[in-house]
Amino acid sequence: MAARQRGAHQPPTRKAGLHYCHQAAHAGQLPLDGDVAEQEQLTDLYTGRPSRQPLRLPKATAAAEPTATYGSGPAYDRAQAEQEVFIGPEKLDAALAGLRRRKNLLLQGPPGTGKTFLARRLAWLELGAQDAARTELVQFHPSYSYEDFVQGFRPDAGGKFRLTDGLLVQLCRRAAQDPTRPYFLLIDELNRGNVSRIFGELLLLLEADKRGPAHAVALPYAPAGTHFYVPENLYVIGTMNTADRSLTPLDYALRRRFAFVELEPEFGPAFQAFLGRQGVAAEIIQQIVSRLTELNQTIADDPDLGPDFRIGHSYFCQPPTQQEEQSDWLRLILEQEIAPLLTEYWLDEPAKASAARRRLLA
Repeated sequence: MAARQRGAHQPPTRKAGLHYCHQAAHAGQLPLDGDVAEQEQLTDLYTGRPSRQPLRLPKATAAAEPTATYGSGPAYDRAQAEQEVFIGPEKLDAALAGLRRRKNLLLQGPPGTGKTFLARRLAWLELGAQDAARTELVQFHPSYSYEDFVQGFRPDAGGKFRLTDGLLVQLCRRAAQDPTRPYFLLIDELNRGNVSRIFGELLLLLEADKRGPAHAVALPYAPAGTHFYVPENLYVIGTMNTADRSLTPLDYALRRRFAFVELEPEFGPAFQAFLGRQGVAAEIIQQIVSRLTELNQTIADDPDLGPDFRIGHSYFCQPPTQQEEQSDWLRLILEQEIAPLLTEYWLDEPAKASAARRRLLA
């Protein structure tokens, strides 16, 4: 009878939002041999019977953001930008013009062409400083959702679900309270997320002529009578990798709201001058330029690959300061980072991959 009573005991079901977790205790006869106290503890574990000893839980520690200083950093001007980015002055002017005209700019190109790097510098140029307080960076991915980006219900520290603003709404609120200065949202890998689902109805508000309180809309989760708008001083810069064919192309509704700038591998004079200022030997610079220029031409001419699969210059933007280390540095980048990529590019044509690797590593 006692065993049946223990087996009939069911702990209460716990509910958390829309997900339910049912735990049922399992009763069973335990052998009477051995340590009686140990058998009692095992019985408590499987049947959920309260233990005779008080349960001591470890002291909870709250998760906290790493300490950082968010504020206006050093000034940033056009001369600094032209030294750091490898696009010409005309292309830099065109990118800034598109950003100012549409308020939304998308930098697209092969991997390693400095898209995120340029996005941050464009924001700094418009801000006039390396101002972390007025910029936010987010990376889209397949699990990123409207509730993360705009607004949704999330659990708080007490385990209760509360309506919480996402990154975009928080940044828009800060920008609206400071209307005389620009604010920037940088979206890395924009096409890795389900863009239509992440933005929802805010695709309308992204348009340059749909900014401000006059175009406010009611958000699905917001209390009745409340409205949201994107302020005129908020700018969006996104990046998109054109080599990843596993991603769905952007739909026309989003494309119509962005100005597009194409980035390419840059191994020209600006890149060479940058490496020279970093103390890279002229011989090493020449090897990088000649080998990558030849490889990129091979990739661009391949009908199964094309220009979107070329190798970018960012692989080589952090050289060692000691010249005696630079030869090994270049060799390891070619062997460990670029050669494996070529194997993936020509996975079904191993002979072509081997030939490209031999020429690269010669």
